[in-house]
Order: sequence, then C-alpha cells, then structure tokens
Amino acid sequence: MTTSAYRVLARKYRPSRFADLIGQEALVRTLTNALASRRLAHAYLFTGVRGIGKTTTARILARALNCVDGPTAEPCGTCEHCRAILEDRHVDVIEMDAASRTGVGDVREIIEAVRYAPAMARYKVYIIDEVHMLSVAAFNALLKTLEEPPPHVVFIFATTETRKVPVTVVSRCQRFDLRRVDTETLTAHLARVLGSEDGAAEDQALALIARVADGSVRDALSLLDQAMTHCEGPVTAAAVEAMLGLADRTRVFDLFEAAMRGDIAAALSELRRAYDAGVDPTAVVQDLLAVTHWVTRLKLVPEAANAPGVPEAERRRGGACAEGLSIAVLSRTWQMLLKGLDEARTAPNTLAAVEMLLARLAYVAELPSPAELVARLTAGSTTAVAPAGAPAEAAAAPPAAAEPPPPGAAEPPSSDAPRAALAVAEPLAEAPADPRSFDDVVALAERKREPVLVAQLRHNVRPVRFEPGRIEFALTGDVPPDFAHRLGRSLGAWTGRRWVAVVVGDEAGGETLAEREAAARRRTIAAIAEHPEVKAVLEAFPGAEIVAVDDGHPPPEREDTP
Repeated sequence: MTTSAYRVLARKYRPSRFADLIGQEALVRTLTNALASRRLAHAYLFTGVRGIGKTTTARILARALNCVDGPTAEPCGTCEHCRAILEDRHVDVIEMDAASRTGVGDVREIIEAVRYAPAMARYKVYIIDEVHMLSVAAFNALLKTLEEPPPHVVFIFATTETRKVPVTVVSRCQRFDLRRVDTETLTAHLARVLGSEDGAAEDQALALIARVADGSVRDALSLLDQAMTHCEGPVTAAAVEAMLGLADRTRVFDLFEAAMRGDIAAALSELRRAYDAGVDPTAVVQDLLAVTHWVTRLKLVPEAANAPGVPEAERRRGGACAEGLSIAVLSRTWQMLLKGLDEARTAPNTLAAVEMLLARLAYVAELPSPAELVARLTAGSTTAVAPAGAPAEAAAAPPAAAEPPPPGAAEPPSSDAPRAALAVAEPLAEAPADPRSFDDVVALAERKREPVLVAQLRHNVRPVRFEPGRIEFALTGDVPPDFAHRLGRSLGAWTGRRWVAVVVGDEAGGETLAEREAAARRRTIAAIAEHPEVKAVLEAFPGAEIVAVDDGHPPPEREDTP
C-alpha cells in the first residue's frame, strides 16, 4: 500500500494563474495588458523580498507565453506545455539558480543555447533566480545577448538584491517591484487556505502569523503549516506565541506602561515572566519598540486605531497610552530602546542588559522633559517640579506661603538673585595706558595679545605690593627664571616709562587672579543655588549640580580641570 507524500502549504497553494497572485495588482494588470496586446519584452526583472512570488510569477509568465491558446493572460493549465511547466519538466523552460552557478562558464552555456529554436514550445524561456549572485564576468558575458536576443528567447530574472545587479543589466529589462503583502490581505489569504484545509483558527492567531511573516506569503504559509501541526485543534493566539517564542502583546503593554510610570519592580517582574516563558530578551525590546511606534502613530494620527485588522487590545490600550504620554517622552523612549537593543545584542548577558535598559527607562520617567521644565519655571512655579508623567494639576499647584525667617537669619535671595549674582564675576575693564593696579596689568597684556604672559599672570602670580612703576609679587607653579625681567621690560615698552618687577618669595602674596575669579564664581553659584526656582530644578534632577554660569562671557577654568 502506498501513500502520497504530504505537500506543505507553501507548495500546495502556490499560484498557478495571475489571478491567484495576492497584493500585486499593478504587476498583474501590466502583464495582462502586455499579453493581450502582444507587447512582449525580451527580458523581465522581478524584485522583492523573499517569499513574495518572484519565481512563481516567472513560471506563470512562462506558461502564459507557451500555452497553446496564447500568448494569453489566462493559460489553460491543461495543455501539454502548461502541465510540463507546472511540473518543472518542460525542455524549453530552463531554470538556473545563480547562487550555485555563478561563473562565466554557466552563462556561456546559455549564450550558446539561445541560438537554437525551441524544441516544442513557442518561446525558449530562461528563468535565472537570485541573479545578483552572478559574477562580474558572467554579467559582462550576458550583456550583448541580453540586449539583442533572438526573437524566440525570453529572459526572466528574479532577485532580492536589486542594487547588486549592474545598471547595464537592469536597463535592458522591464523591471517589476513586487510589493510586500499587507497584514490584512495576508490574514484573509491565510483564512481562505485554512478553510480549504478544513481547519480553524482564532483571528488574532492569523493576524499574528501575518505580522511575523512581514509581507512574505511563503513565510506566512510555512508558519501556518507549523501552527496547524503544533495545535491539536483550532490554532490559537497563545499557541502561536508559544511556538514562535513571542511575548504576549498584552504583557508587552503591561511592561511598557510599568516602565513609563517608573514602576521598575513591575517592569522587571514582567520581563522575568517573559524570559521564563522562553522569550528572547531582545525580542522583548523589539516588541517595546513596536509598541512605542504604535502609540506614537496614535498620538499623531488617532484615526489609525480604526484601521481594519487592529486588535481591540492594541486599539484600547494604545489609545490610553497616547493620551497620557507626550511626543517628547515617546521620542526619548524610542531612542533609548534603539540604543538598548544594540547593547543587548552585544552584551555578554542579554537579560542583564535588558534589565538595565528598563531601569533607565523607569528612572527617566520620573524626570520632566526640558520643555516642561522651562514652561513651569517660566510660569513662576517655585514648587518642586513634578515628574514627567504626573498630572498637570500637581505641577500647577500654588506654592505654600513661605514662613518668615527666624530673627538673625540671613535673608533669602530675591527673585532677581540669579541676575544680580551674575555681576559678581565681571570681566576686566579696558586697560588704561598707565596701569594703576595688578588687574590693569593683566588687562593691558590681554589688549597687547600676549596669551602666554596673560596665562602666567593669571595663574602663577600672587600680588604683594603695587605702585606705579613697581610690582612686587610671589610666584607659584612653573614659570621661566627671567619672568620678572621680561614683565618689567614689556610694561616699559607698553607704557613708555621704567617699570621694576620684583619677586619677593614663594609663600608671600594673596590669591592669584584665577583663584579670585574661581572664588567669585563659587559665590555666584552658591547665591543662585539658593533661589527657589533653581532649587526646584535641582530637586527635580537628583544629583545635578551647577557647574557654570552664563553671564555672556566665557567662564574661567574650573579648579578640577586637569
């Protein structure tokens, strides 16, 4: 007793007519009109992603060209030529896999054979799959024959990498780009196939398979075949998720919402549950990216929720997230997830990398966006800035009445404290022709464009005594031995009078100019830090500190600068 071999769904339901092709209306219409009007090209190039129907379309076109009723857009399917081509045994329809036959010798065989007329059919058809794999020499050998082939020869090329095909080859062909099949069309096709197989499945399960297939009909049929084998009865969404190792979409929304509200414990718990179920942590990050994109689309185009094929859970929960999150927060989340995905792929422990990513997401969820912070400070709020996800009422709450300071306590800075404090560290005034102070000497050196001398005066000179024509100072740091002589000579040349520069010792003198400016800057920062608005910023960003004050002039170097 013999039994027929089982045929997988991807082969069993391979289209045999143009009408059976799904999602390729433009291609079908163009080829149908060309066959009806006998406007046939001598070379065709079919491009598109894997499993979209490139080779299948080439075989249908070969049958259309060689059917006894043709050339026709409706091959009979019963004549000798149609049956032979359908069974891959026609002598005049030659298929070649360019991935395994890449050399110029293989192309020379074709060039030699095209001179001979077809053995039994109307056209001799050469179908070259993955044509981009041919070598440069093979392409060059094919060019002349491809441009002017005999009238009885038709070339059909198929490729997934159009950019790897030389433009000289593309320009000699009629190019057709096969589109990805959208999720709704692919889901309906899977339902028809399942009905023909007397099977049953949940709509969500078929939609999930179509989404994972990413527009590839062959991939979708292969996954459906696998799901039917996996399930003893109807194909369920839970079974498909378990089979593919995907995270439950509802669980992904739970994880997303936990991270967005800063609940790191709940987020890590959801991640661990998915990991224990066999889900790859990087797949969780990819699902979070998909949710972020979906919520952003709903934020920008709310009508997208009414598109056919959108599950009710995604419509409802995505809409809720879109109402509670701003575009700034969603954009920040998208960037962090993208960076975290790269880190997770290269980290020695993928789970730990994703856990750290969730920790970062939960932490920044408690921080306001820069726009929100500026808006609240501009509005004059003196209360602590609320987290980014907090209700607007909390941020807009009026400040409590301030208690009067105890007797003897220093008065708090006024609302003009930041602006008043900026005047503490003013730049040096314009240098007079005859310096009256050490600061005037530094300003004069700056005006004379002596950067080395200015740096030494600012950082290495501690003034002791100053009078017109004489400077006494101590030195610190590494300075040239003849520094005092050079300084006196330079001042004499600039002012037209004799100057004496005397080094009195290493320990004498006061602060250097750089030290005085740094101390003034610290006092400025301390005064600004006491202002209520600045306090609110520092409380909103734990660990933040004021490192510089923008007073319209370049700040001096920080003391901790290496």
